[in-house]
Amino acid sequence: MSEHGHLWQNGPELDGQIPPGAIENKWDDLRFSMKLVAPANRRHYHVIVVGSGLAGASVATALGEQGYRVSCFCFQDSPRRAHSVAAQGGINAAKNYRNDGDSIRRLFYDTVKGGDYRSRESNTYRLAQISTEIIDQCVAQGVPFAREYGGYLDNRSFGGVQVSRTFYARGQTGQQLLLGAYQSLTRQIAAGQVEMHVRSEMLDLIVVDGIARGIVVRNLLTGEIRAVLGDAVVLATGGYSNVFFLSTNAKGCNVTAIWRAYRKGAVFANPCYTQIHPTCIPPSGSHQSKLTLMSESLRNDGRIWVPRHPGDTRSPNAVPEPDRYYFLEEKYPSFGNLVPRDVASRNAKQVVDEGMGVGPQQNGVYLDFSEAMERLGRGTIEQRYGNLFDMYHSITGEDPYAVPMRIYPAVHYTMGGLWVDYQLQSNVPGLFVLGEANFSDHGANRLGASALMQGLADGYFIAPYTIGNYLAGIDQTAVTADAPEVTGAIADVRNRLSALLGIQGRRTALSLHRELGQIMWEQCGMARTAESLSTAQAQLQGLRESFWNELYVPGDAGSLNQNLEFAGRVADLIELGELLVLDALHREESCGGHFREESQTADGEAKRNDEEFSYVAGWAWQGEGAAPMLRREPLAFEAVRLSERSYS
Repeated sequence: MSEHGHLWQNGPELDGQIPPGAIENKWDDLRFSMKLVAPANRRHYHVIVVGSGLAGASVATALGEQGYRVSCFCFQDSPRRAHSVAAQGGINAAKNYRNDGDSIRRLFYDTVKGGDYRSRESNTYRLAQISTEIIDQCVAQGVPFAREYGGYLDNRSFGGVQVSRTFYARGQTGQQLLLGAYQSLTRQIAAGQVEMHVRSEMLDLIVVDGIARGIVVRNLLTGEIRAVLGDAVVLATGGYSNVFFLSTNAKGCNVTAIWRAYRKGAVFANPCYTQIHPTCIPPSGSHQSKLTLMSESLRNDGRIWVPRHPGDTRSPNAVPEPDRYYFLEEKYPSFGNLVPRDVASRNAKQVVDEGMGVGPQQNGVYLDFSEAMERLGRGTIEQRYGNLFDMYHSITGEDPYAVPMRIYPAVHYTMGGLWVDYQLQSNVPGLFVLGEANFSDHGANRLGASALMQGLADGYFIAPYTIGNYLAGIDQTAVTADAPEVTGAIADVRNRLSALLGIQGRRTALSLHRELGQIMWEQCGMARTAESLSTAQAQLQGLRESFWNELYVPGDAGSLNQNLEFAGRVADLIELGELLVLDALHREESCGGHFREESQTADGEAKRNDEEFSYVAGWAWQGEGAAPMLRREPLAFEAVRLSERSYS
């Protein structure tokens, strides 16, 4: 079926299975009505967890603690190397320790508004409810959150809010939270409840009679391919920012696990919702393979500015105050430098595009701490951000205590992911998706310090209930290793690896990945148009043909072969890029991180189209070469009122 001149099929609506009742009571009422598995019976159930970051480690730990048999897989050499370790600034919770007006309802409202009213409000409210329990859990694990002089946990502010609700451990919050989850995970490993498989990559989902029953994994050291069967599968494998090549994500981050699930029937929701983080170190040349995040927490004390006149090449300390353009403070006086990420990023792009960029390549803006150091003292700034300043200095060779940092937006997080219902189960029964790998909580833009909150909420406090409810209600026979669905999935993986090795072209997977990133950033980056997206479609089709005709992968599949691993991931990223562009093309509105230039206000802000696009766009695989099916989940707002976002 042709719609708006672009091919997709329309399918039935998706049902989020949202419980009835007042939003404040939905989660508690649902938990009370859930079926339970008796403690003595839990050892009879086997749950497969893919991913060992905050969401994966926490759900594996919680299920193991309850008595289930858990197998956890990660492609790193240790769960501690999961990308959750890279989160810097903090984790949100509505504790209201500052007594500054925060509450569960305010955290809920800020998150829905920050996501530009494109999230499922029932999930977002539950996230705010659970946030307070997360902090207690982590403190009990020994996570060393920053404390005030009197011993209370300290808080700071992040973008899009007017309260201080972010708990932090200097600029290493993700690392400390992951260590807390890891030590709990190792306890369950030692107890024999969790079987940990490192250097193992999921390459396919096994679906039997429409139900997820296992995965196909490859041992990255030996090349062994085998099936792992269970009663439920949990994917907690993170996001897909590396579709843009240059991002703040680790180079190993990939889409393969959820993309393989998509090709086995799981709906992929809102792939075009990608987040650009405003405070990253600008690219220094074409040689780079990734970008470096500078925590959003820096915007608490740093002031963002550019020279007021285009082409001003004076050193920053030589620019007098009247010639400095504090563009966020001037445009958004109520929030200043702490506007949401999408707003800050678009404004930074705008001033750079207008010729006011700074640095050797004029591709950045300043983040200046001179006023804060004068007001608070250098020692206070060192205490709050010392490790971040050291990191900046080691990368750029510039001393941020002496001259302002240079920053520019970069791809950082993806709000899209596999579609899940209220119980975090995909449309494929038995397949649960947690953390950044699902779409559920953040709408079209995630507020800072909310990713860690979601990962731990999903893993510690939601999935252990909902997976137990699922297991208590199933009556399924055991799947054997010789079942046709199992042998077929293994054969598909082997054939795919053979195909990658058999091309024998002249281009590396890295060069093809770099070309993918250039297409995505230039045509589908911070600003998108119908023309640029149509151009991207044609370029991506050509890139996919080039990949399968020109790729060269040395070595074989029977041993360690990182070129082969990477090639498979790039192939999946190219296909994802095509779906992402189609989603962006079909969504003819601007919302959050999805900015269509045709849909903006007179002031250049995002302009939503609630009448036509107030829904989750879920895409279903229909086979090789066939147009995907668009399945919508209408968004209903009862606890908040749809309105135009304003941060002035």
